[in-house]
Amino acid sequence: MKKTNKTNDNQNSIQFMFRAFGGFIKKNYQLILLFILGFAAVSTVNFFNVATSQTIASFTLDDFEIDQIADRTIYANKSIPADEDNPVSIEAGEKIIRKGFPITSESYAKLKKMAESPVYLDFRAFADSELYLLLLACVWFLLFKFLPFGRKIQMREIIMQVLFFLLIYGVTAFGCKTHSFSSPYALPIIIPAALCVLLEAILYGQLSAVLFSGLVAFGVLNASQWQIVPFLYTLFSCIASANVVRKIEKRIDMVIASLMLALLNIVLMILFTVVFNESFSTIPKILGGVAFNGFISGILALGFLTPLELILNTASVFRLMDLSDLNNPLMRKMMITASGTYSHSLMVAQLAESACREIGANPLVARVGAYYHDIGKMDQSEYFVENQTGVNKHDEINPSLSVAVIKSHVKRGVEKGHQLHLPQQILDIIAEHHGNSVIAYFYNEAKEKDPNVNPDDFAYNGTPPSTRESAVVMLADTVEAACRTLDNPSIPRLDKFIQGLFNAKVEHKQLDNCDLTFRDMSKIKEAFVQLLAGYYHNRIEYPNQKDPDAGSLKGQKNVKLGEKTLNEVKNNG
Repeated sequence: MKKTNKTNDNQNSIQFMFRAFGGFIKKNYQLILLFILGFAAVSTVNFFNVATSQTIASFTLDDFEIDQIADRTIYANKSIPADEDNPVSIEAGEKIIRKGFPITSESYAKLKKMAESPVYLDFRAFADSELYLLLLACVWFLLFKFLPFGRKIQMREIIMQVLFFLLIYGVTAFGCKTHSFSSPYALPIIIPAALCVLLEAILYGQLSAVLFSGLVAFGVLNASQWQIVPFLYTLFSCIASANVVRKIEKRIDMVIASLMLALLNIVLMILFTVVFNESFSTIPKILGGVAFNGFISGILALGFLTPLELILNTASVFRLMDLSDLNNPLMRKMMITASGTYSHSLMVAQLAESACREIGANPLVARVGAYYHDIGKMDQSEYFVENQTGVNKHDEINPSLSVAVIKSHVKRGVEKGHQLHLPQQILDIIAEHHGNSVIAYFYNEAKEKDPNVNPDDFAYNGTPPSTRESAVVMLADTVEAACRTLDNPSIPRLDKFIQGLFNAKVEHKQLDNCDLTFRDMSKIKEAFVQLLAGYYHNRIEYPNQKDPDAGSLKGQKNVKLGEKTLNEVKNNG
């Protein structure tokens, strides 16, 4: 009986593993397929690289010398006829050298013929490279699948990385076969790794660029036939490239970054020359080459950036700065047709940007997302309270129709965003800034008429925020709108009121899909309180100030400023 139960448990465990594995494959099939295709493309380059390399049994021809005692036995796996360049012939299965015996001039000539012949492929060297690349691909997949990037990793980004890796690997593999760049110190001159990492950093952020730098460096190590100098140079120059553009805000900053990379490349090459005790005879040309590589990488990155931004629809710093210009036609139209929404969006942007700086999120993404989060209100601005001037349109229609109008602004906003070709991160903020929360005012109004009303009918059709920036914009949107109704908005009252709003979002599971922590929430609340307290602070009412409704304030006494009166302020000078 126990044996039967144990067998059933094993079968259930196996079935569970297969179901879990099948579910993982089904969920990530696109990413897995992309990595398979990318690995196949790199393997093709690797095949030609090994086929044209002078290797025999995974050893280079330089490992063998005439009269050297062989430490291994090598057989020919193919017949190679004699030719004019190398008149010796080789028969399949022939023993070329024998372990423990000296290498003759004829044996060395046959080894040389095998190494140079395109017919001969060193399958052992090819298999070693393939296993290495497969391991690198697995590390790549795990890093970009499971590391917390704080954003969605899009397929476009992975496709771009695969293409960049293929370019760098191919240039390195075939560049080291040329006479001009065969030296490990000259090879880095033509490796376009810095260019690719610059584009990755600007388009998708520093973390992705640093991880990609490590993967590219290990790819260069394999493509350069395990030469340490190209590997170290690529690793350090790429990491520097990812960091040098971390805080750029203007396109002119790219020129400065290019000059910094050129200088850094010179320093790296001098350092490697000293450490590895290399001759300085050719170093001036090499230094000029690597300096040109660093400078031209930055200039080319600036040139390729605009088309890549449009093709990949990314939120790069330059594109976000362009979108944050409030003089663009859409913002001017909003200011005229929906002035209340315009003012609300500006305040939400200030709140979101300030909070994102405190928690280490992207403040520029949050600011631009806040500017555009309510663009769907522009077509029916009169139905939203911030734009109303005394007449409430909702008094004339039933709650269900009111909810339909209110909910539609999210869908309209996303549609407008697509028409404007806004970056995906901004589109996500527009779509997620209300999540799937219930529109409480109209739900309660409808519930008074029909207690059995379904709350789902009064909920937004979106999904809860998936990024920290999107979540911060949601919280800022809620807080800014709600705090307008708060009487005497002192710091303690704001703190308590905002905490209640945050608790409601948590209770309704609107923050479950993002990476906000309780510490982040505390910092966000503090940022909101400080900013709103400054915005709503009480002002002095001067004695000679005219009130258009109450007439002259000439006789008014003791106008309060916080805990002090105007008279106290005067007495204190």
